[in-house]
Amino acid sequence: MPYLIETFDSPERAYIRHELYQEHLHFLAESAGLLLACGAKLSDDGTSADGGIYVVDLETRKEAEAFIAQDPFSRRNLFREVRIRRWRKAYLNGECFL
Repeated sequence: MPYLIETFDSPERAYIRHELYQEHLHFLAESAGLLLACGAKLSDDGTSADGGIYVVDLETRKEAEAFIAQDPFSRRNLFREVRIRRWRKAYLNGECFL
């Protein structure tokens, strides 16, 4: 069963998102086989990000914790909080899985 990982940036460490953006994208590309969806959480005007959402196809919480720990943003302590929850796929790309 997949996991939803939600991250929340530390405002005082926002510069890390800019510094490591390309390295983060490389990490995501290497992890593409595990990603059901992911992306940044944006401000209402779309000009800044303050965290992210990852839906990963992993079997255990331990695997989800290890996955997010490998993200360059995580390794440089960008996140003030990380929440990990099991996720039941009901709809994805307009397709029902129930």
